Amino acid sequence: MVDADQTFVIVGGGLAGAKAAQTLRAEGFTGRVILVCDEREHPYERPALSKGYLLGKDARESVFVHEPGWYAGADVELHLGQPAVALDAANHALTLGDGTLLHYDKLLLATGSEPRRLEIPGTGLAGVHHLRRLAHAERLRRTLASLGRDNGHLLIAGAGWIGLEVAAAAREYGAEVTVIDAAPTPLHHVLGPEVGRLFTDLHADHGVRFHFGARLTEIIGQDGMVLAGLTDDGEEHPAHDVLAAVGAAPRTALAESAGLALAAPEHGGGIAVDAGLRTSDPDVYAAGDVASVPLGLFPGAPLRVEHWANALNGGPLAARAMLGRDVTYDRVPYFFSDQYDLGLEYSGWAPPGQYDQVLVRGDAGKRRFLAFWLLDGQVRAAMNVNVWDVTEPLQKLIRAGVRPDPDALADPNVPLESFLPPA
Repeated sequence: MVDADQTFVIVGGGLAGAKAAQTLRAEGFTGRVILVCDEREHPYERPALSKGYLLGKDARESVFVHEPGWYAGADVELHLGQPAVALDAANHALTLGDGTLLHYDKLLLATGSEPRRLEIPGTGLAGVHHLRRLAHAERLRRTLASLGRDNGHLLIAGAGWIGLEVAAAAREYGAEVTVIDAAPTPLHHVLGPEVGRLFTDLHADHGVRFHFGARLTEIIGQDGMVLAGLTDDGEEHPAHDVLAAVGAAPRTALAESAGLALAAPEHGGGIAVDAGLRTSDPDVYAAGDVASVPLGLFPGAPLRVEHWANALNGGPLAARAMLGRDVTYDRVPYFFSDQYDLGLEYSGWAPPGQYDQVLVRGDAGKRRFLAFWLLDGQVRAAMNVNVWDVTEPLQKLIRAGVRPDPDALADPNVPLESFLPPA
């Protein structure tokens, strides 16, 4: 039994941290639970920031993990607007920005990630945006509404998920949109060129202009306002606002200050953890975007996954590990996206170099299909586009490690369950 006199501290005001606190109480922990959030907002979820909330379809209150009164009711102590600035793992002590010193028995780092910055001239102009926090989304939503009213132009650096979801939102507001990316297709480093091209067509059909094979090198402005962006191929792109959507970096400063082991940059960085989300210090755990986790389904380098499901599932598992349970994080990576009238779910992990064949089941032209990424005949990842209620069999297919007949896998008339071994 866990001693009721123990103190568990969680650093991070996102979904992983909030769900960890919830799980500690649900699993019967009676000690002190402290949740440290560097924002003044109560813990919230992030998907809506580039989807429903950005579009004005979701209410502000809908993004919060719990209603504000839940924390007091669950006896969870909140430190809002207080960043953790130093971790002394040897003495089990965490220092906050106001000098408060918190002593812990177990600590969970759920510090998430932060937008990568454009290291180019002009990023200090008023019209340059990032999207990671609720305040960013509120500001960007006002900007998109203004651009839509005035036929303004948004320039987006980066054709990843955030860049494309914001591009879709901007077009729905009526803004003009140009997307710049050094890769040859959108989502190139996630989906590869075969499926990435489908997103080129999707956004082009909605009026988005792409400029591939180039990088933004300067943002030109006057009187503090954005006028245009320059790319390294000599092109000038008119713009009234710019969104930097060039990826996210794990927030590892606390772990570094404590001398915790980190994952290699070429593997995505982050805090190195074992399968039970334990760091190199036995009393410190990590979950969510910041954790680099070895997944048995994908042997080799550990993975750092920056998506909602990872936080949703990782926070509770880390809480159980803190309680001394024998747990293993072995979830199939999963994420979802909504762009215009296209909805998708992706399961698995198969970036370029980790697959040798792509199969499509259904009608890609009508944007209603399944896509499979295979390596040596084995399904490594799958994506359902405007086809629903298939995530479970797709994930089972990935877990099973089977090598289905390619023609049968591409045939919509062959049930997915038929490829699975007998239960």
